[in-house]
Order: sequence, then C-alpha cells, then structure tokens
Amino acid sequence: MVSPKSSKSSAAPPLLAGFGLTKSFGDFTANRDIDFTIYPGELHALLGENGAGKSTFVKMIYGLLQPDSGYFEWQGKPIHFSNPQEARAAGIGMVFQHFSLFEAMSIVENIALALPPEFSKEGLPELIEKKSAEYGIPLRPHSLVADLSVGEQQRVEIMRCLLQDPALLIMDEPTSVLTPQETQQLFDVLGKLAKQGCAVLFISHKLEEIKQLTSRATILRGGEKIAEVDTQTKSAKQLAELMVGVKIAAIKPPVAQKKAPAIMTVSGLSRPADGPFDTALCDINLTAHAGEVLGIAGIAGNGQSELMDALTGEWRGAQAGIFQKGTEDISRMNPAERRLNGLAFVPEERNGHAAVPSMRLSENALLTSFERAGAVRMGVVNQSYATQFADRISAMFDVRRPEADPQASSLSGGNLQKFVVGREIAKEPEILIVSQPTWGVDVGAAQFIRKAMIELAAGGASVIVISQDLEEIFAISHKIAVLHEGRLSKAYPAAEMNPQNIGLLMGGIPIDKDSKTTPPKPKKKRKRVAS
Repeated sequence: MVSPKSSKSSAAPPLLAGFGLTKSFGDFTANRDIDFTIYPGELHALLGENGAGKSTFVKMIYGLLQPDSGYFEWQGKPIHFSNPQEARAAGIGMVFQHFSLFEAMSIVENIALALPPEFSKEGLPELIEKKSAEYGIPLRPHSLVADLSVGEQQRVEIMRCLLQDPALLIMDEPTSVLTPQETQQLFDVLGKLAKQGCAVLFISHKLEEIKQLTSRATILRGGEKIAEVDTQTKSAKQLAELMVGVKIAAIKPPVAQKKAPAIMTVSGLSRPADGPFDTALCDINLTAHAGEVLGIAGIAGNGQSELMDALTGEWRGAQAGIFQKGTEDISRMNPAERRLNGLAFVPEERNGHAAVPSMRLSENALLTSFERAGAVRMGVVNQSYATQFADRISAMFDVRRPEADPQASSLSGGNLQKFVVGREIAKEPEILIVSQPTWGVDVGAAQFIRKAMIELAAGGASVIVISQDLEEIFAISHKIAVLHEGRLSKAYPAAEMNPQNIGLLMGGIPIDKDSKTTPPKPKKKRKRVAS
C-alpha cells in the first residue's frame, strides 16, 4: 500500500508553478486563468469531468500546446516549452493513456527511439535490466512488445521516461487497462519515485485510487480551477461532487435475488480469431437470470468485443453454440430478430455503432426501435412518434440538448451515452446487454447510467454488463465473471469476490478448483489494447 506523500514542504519552492494560464480554441476557452503548483516528491492528482480542461492543461505543461496568456515557472524561473523535446530536456516526462509502442519491435528498440540523440545507446539493454529491477518492474530488453501483457507494455512506457531522470512525471489514466495487482505494482513504483524527489501528476477518474495514492488534488470544472484540496481529508463522493458541482446520489448495491429464473442461457460458444489482433472465444457458457446484473470483468483485448458481437447476433458462426431464450433457440437470429424477442444492446462505440453522429436524435431513437407499434406506417417513418420518443428518452435520462432535436454529434459524450442507454431501457427489454456503459463519461453521467441499469434489473429484467472498470462491476453486479484470453470464468456472487481474486482471474489464474480459467501460457502473443 502506498503512503501518500505529504502535500508540500513549507520550505521547498514549487518544482512547477503556473500563473493565469488560459488557452482557447476559436470561441471555446478550454482553460481560463488557472494557477497551479506541484512540489518535488509530491503525488498530485488532476481531477475533472470530461471536457473540464485536464488534457489541454497537461499538454501545455508538456509543450504540446502553448498558453494564450499566463506563464510557467520551473524550479522558480520562468520557462517556455515550445515542444515536448524541450519539456523532456528540462526534466518532464509523460506517459499517455494510449501507448505509443511499435508492436513488431523489441523493448530496447522502442526505448532507443524515444531517447534524445545525445543519450548513449551503448549498453542500453543492460541499463534497462538494471533500472527496471531497481524499480521493481523487471523487463527483458529483447522481448517483442507484441508478446507483452498490457501491464508490461506500460512498464516500457514508464522506463522510457525514467531513463531520462525526470523531475516531474505526468500520467494520464494509467490504471484503466491494469489488473488490481498491476495497479498496486505501479503505485509502488510511483511511491519509490516520490521518495527520490520526483513529482508525479496523476490523472484518473478512479477516485478511490486517487485517495490511495495522492496527497493533494487540483480540480478543474468547465476549464477553470475550482478547488485545491487535501485528498486525504475528502471522501471519494466529496471529490466527485466538487468535480461536477452538484450533489451525487449514492448507488445502493443491488439486493441479491433468490432463485431467480433463467431468462437466457448461452452454451458452448466458441469463435475463431478473425485477424491477428482478434481474440478467439473458447467454450463460453453463461446464464442471464431475471432481476440480476451479471458483471463481466476483464482487461481490454481479452475477447470483449468478440463476445459482444456474438451476444448481439452481429456474428453468427458455425461455432456459435446454443443461445436459448426461454424455450426458444435464438442462435441463428440476427440483431433485429433478437430485439423483437426482448433483447436490447448498447455497444462500446457510441459514435457510429450505437448512434449515427450526423443524424438527429429523433432519427437515432428509431435505429433500434423501428419495429415498435406506431414507429413506421406503411413503410414511412412516423416523424411525430420519433420526436416524441426522443423527447421521452431525453426527459427520463436527463439528456442535455443544445436544441429540441439536435444532431447526435452536437451532444457531449456523457449525454449521448445517456441517450443511447435510455433508448434501450425505454423499450423495457427482458435482457439488456451493455459493453463499457460508462467508458469516457463523467462522474455524474456514470452514476445516472449505473442507477438506471440497477433499476431495470430490479423490475425483473436481466442485465449483462461487460466492463473494464472494477469499481463499476462491484457497484452494480449481483454476480461477477471474468473474461481472460477468450475464456469466461464461472459467475461468482459479488459479495464473495474482491479485487484481488478478480485480478487473479484477469491474469488467467484460477481461484478455485472448479474454475475453467487456465494459467497463462508463456510467450503467448497478447492482443492489442482497445483504444
């Protein structure tokens, strides 16, 4: 467990300070008059909803963007970074949320590409081995990146920064693709860096992790700094409310159902990999019970998208197994036919898959609801019905719209996701299957969506949630299964599970002798992380 570094020393000057920082893009002001400080050895969080200005702010620190007004001081002296190379030369490193590694190259080749020309490449493999061992993140320099786990790929990104001895390390959503065990390893590394005097600026939406790791947080809302707080004296709920500016209703954990009837069973689902970065599914078995939320956890790239395609009917192959809804076999049904049989789906990608950005909300409302009575008359869309349906969804799910019937592209990510989820729940399905329901949405929208799914299950429906967010899985699930390399573990009661056990299952390690999950095989090629 990492002990948060004290927030600051009264004697030490800031390592980095910002004064009156403002950045606009046309008429839109992304950052307005922001003051900021971070001290040597400090573990500092940068918090805010989507669109709050976090990315713009750290890009100015890293030299990817230049402020329109205001300035930075580095170690007490005014500084201007016109590009990332100048920032790195000064001692600032950044690990982005999406890795920038070449999968066909080795670790040492990837690291060499990122080092400055003056850095001696002689003995680099030995240096990588030595440094990685010192920090407890051992790497084999000549291993191909394509053969590494997600956690190991992140180690490579971190090592590229550490070899340049950064005084400030910026990390953007670093734990979004890690198991709990890998997250703890990362926090141990950051704790070591802090003890050596390196400051860490940590961006994450996982507020319990923020409390575990950091001592202080700068909170942005609408492009402005609205608070600077001690994270050890604030609850996760208080931090969330500062981010969104309103009170957030707590989600009540779902009540376990007793002897709930099965609505749908899936037996013997297998699927070959369609391409070099696809994951084959192997003998998937699951049961959807009435009044129950089944959470399916797993790290990206372990078969989530392939499983979702099979459940929705977008993929129907020779090895698709048996899909039984009640007494009816729906294995060969396409998505439209499955919807007519009481299923509803929310895919991971809301733009282009769940919704068409260039179409209006009324048109998007009918994409999966055209079969409803009154929606289409003699082959012609009933526009009045479509508009009323879109209005009802927007009212029920608090969708904030810039106009009465806007294009989907004009909505924020959180509002569009609420509309898409609301569209499916408004149909009162017997089974709702959702992939990454709150991916990329802010705290307020995430709470709203999770509450809606719990309420749907409470009304007797079955909800299957595929999610990489363990906090989400624990908050809403009655039972939890884990997907690893295309194999699905058995479903365990959520009350009997903990992050450690789920982390083991994510790594392919069984937690009981009945589990079908197998230990990881050495040198097995891992799949590309979904962005």
